[in-house]
This record gives sequence, C-alpha cells and structure tokens, in this order.
Amino acid sequence: MNIFVGSLPFNVEEADLRGYFEEYGTVDSVKLITDKFTGRSKGFGFIEMPNDDEAQKAIDELNGGQIDGRTIVVNKSEPRPQTQRSNGFGGNNRGGNGGYNSNRGNNNGGGRGRY
Repeated sequence: MNIFVGSLPFNVEEADLRGYFEEYGTVDSVKLITDKFTGRSKGFGFIEMPNDDEAQKAIDELNGGQIDGRTIVVNKSEPRPQTQRSNGFGGNNRGGNGGYNSNRGNNNGGGRGRY
C-alpha cells in the first residue's frame, strides 16, 4: 500500500520516516518530496508498505501524531487523476476565420447578385 505523509517538519529525513513506519511492519520504500531547485523538503512524502494490514495499522496509529512538535497527516495515497497535460497556453480551440479579405471566394460578399 502506498501511504501519503504530510505536514512533516522540514528537517525530517527519509531514514527518520522509515524508522517511524518500520515499527508497524516492513517498509519497501520511502520518498520525501523535495524542491528541485533548493533540494529542501516540501514537508510531505510517500511510504510503500507491502502488507496492507501493517500499512493500515501504521496509518491508524500515526495519523494525527506528532513529529518534532508538528501534527502529521497520514493516509492512504490515492493515485493522481489523469489529466491531459497542456503546454501552458490554455487549451481553447478558438479557430477564427481570418481577418482582412477572409471572405474571398465565398460569393457571399456585397455587390452584384447580392439581392
């Protein structure tokens, strides 16, 4: 089971987090999320525990607990919903019909044969 851990103190390291969760069972992996520019912890991470019963026990016991004076949030990690990635320029498809002389060849302009 993949477990989300949030509201962590910024000085907590992966080894510390592993220690807290290993009290409840086997821990496959620990991943603290860090800022890609500064390398500083963002205050949350993920724990992978292979046994769902042990993972649930850890969630039940640790959620709302304290680490270095901060109340942490621990719950089952839900997969992120798949959303279509955008290029940052919106995604609206406002085609438009051109501007000056966009009417050429349509024969619906003014002039002869209009009425």
